[in-house]
Amino acid sequence: MILSDSEILAGIASGSIVIDPFDRDCLGSNSYDVHLGKTLGMYVDDELDARKHCRIRHFDIPPEGMVLQPNEFYLGVTQEYTESHEHVPFLEGKSSTGRLGIDIHATAGKGDVGFCNTWTLEISVKLPVRVYEGMPVGQLIYFRVDGEILTPYNKKSSAKYNQSTNKPVESMMWKNFL
Repeated sequence: MILSDSEILAGIASGSIVIDPFDRDCLGSNSYDVHLGKTLGMYVDDELDARKHCRIRHFDIPPEGMVLQPNEFYLGVTQEYTESHEHVPFLEGKSSTGRLGIDIHATAGKGDVGFCNTWTLEISVKLPVRVYEGMPVGQLIYFRVDGEILTPYNKKSSAKYNQSTNKPVESMMWKNFL
């Protein structure tokens, strides 16, 4: 079941949902709008290896925006830091973002109960498009969980994305091979 706006607000009041910064105007009837952070990342190497740590370079979006190019892959980050202690958060693109040909995630739209961080975005574009820091890019939707959570994400020893950051994070797939 998807949480309504009143249930999201109740989760924020109880501390089971954290959104920082929180702006009441970004709360929809059953979602919360998130915004593009100032930092993007791109992989340094032209060929990626799932067994190796693939490095990225970070750069900031200038005030006049930045044109993203097709056939390039960008990692972005949300301005919002979030925590979810009782619900499963899903990140979906906004329809206005999609209508500009911007995809914000390839496969990683679902978070886990216990995810406490900003969201790394997997950005690709269909046409050249100028993006800006702070533009709405996605919306968080929260689902109820049926049953007890034995090990939330932030308590898992195998969790690869627990380091709090305001920059996009590269793939940690290589840690699966250790």
